[in-house]
Amino acid sequence: MRTSVKMSHIGISGVVAVLALIGASSVAANAAEPVSGFYIGAAAGGNYMQDEPITGVKGFSPSNLNLTTDVGGVGVLSGGYGWGNGIRTEFELNYRYNGLHSVTGKNGNSATFHGSNSGSEQKYGPMPSIYYDFNGLSADIVPYVGLGAGYQEVMEKLSIDGTTKSKSEGAIAGQAVIGAAFPITSVPGLAITADYRFLYVAGNRTYTANVAGHPSQSITLGNDFNHAVLLGVHYAFGTSAPATPARIAPAPVQAAVPAPQPARKYLVFFDWDKTDLTEHARQIVYEAAIGASKVRSTQIAVNGFTDLSGSAQYNQALSIRRAKTVADELVRDGVPASVISIQGFGESNPLVPTANGVREAQNRRVEIIIR
Repeated sequence: MRTSVKMSHIGISGVVAVLALIGASSVAANAAEPVSGFYIGAAAGGNYMQDEPITGVKGFSPSNLNLTTDVGGVGVLSGGYGWGNGIRTEFELNYRYNGLHSVTGKNGNSATFHGSNSGSEQKYGPMPSIYYDFNGLSADIVPYVGLGAGYQEVMEKLSIDGTTKSKSEGAIAGQAVIGAAFPITSVPGLAITADYRFLYVAGNRTYTANVAGHPSQSITLGNDFNHAVLLGVHYAFGTSAPATPARIAPAPVQAAVPAPQPARKYLVFFDWDKTDLTEHARQIVYEAAIGASKVRSTQIAVNGFTDLSGSAQYNQALSIRRAKTVADELVRDGVPASVISIQGFGESNPLVPTANGVREAQNRRVEIIIR
């Protein structure tokens, strides 16, 4: 911190008096999947405040005065809910600290805080936010963006010759966030985060106090712009390790099929929230079509299922769309549409029992049953 700077338009004693009243006042198969369910997080880093305009001082006539601060620290605690489609809603509590550096006037003149004169600006408060995760790009990194609107308490604190004064004023605030999460594959649900945050505290804040020699003094500070870079962690509850879909071996070709045969079942697996077929899935459907052609009288049931992430209503519709995709592929492989029945069962009858909200690859399937 610099120790002394010349100020031509107002003397250092006048500046100290002015500031004293402030104190008194994927998708790839191995891509990361969206957060589904509750999560918590914490982050810390550094912040930089743009010069804060002093828009009014009772008893003085400020002209182009600004309050300048030092680089400070920032901390955030958060908790939220992921909706399984990339969108997260979050509630955070944040805290920022910056030491006061100087008051600057036009022409570059300034009065610097040093020695027994020091101070700080501290901001803290709630910030509800909404985020969007760009899932499916990679298993190693998940970029995200966010917007928030909330409230910040802004406390100005000043120590002058051993006497400390402080005063808080609240204001509406907003923030914008851009960052990335780096999942820890060995601990499902855990990720390292790194982001940039822009915080805007809107409008004027007026601090009033009774200071010796300056009764009922007041000073008004304008818009507060803050830039922060943070590193942190977040943990999503109920996240399971990715499961590898089971490979179903082709049914043996029989030279002759006597009388009624036992039902044959083929399983076709899907990626999360998807209805399109992978190449392996197309091969399974083709093998089912070949198996159906070996049976003289057939009835083919095509039943769709989902895992337990997402809402039950959405999953019911998704299971029907998956069944329709498989039925259409069977028809393209030569199976008559008249022998195919389509049904969706949504979240019911999972192959692998899980808690609600858990993503499980083996539950995202269509069963082809040939009778």
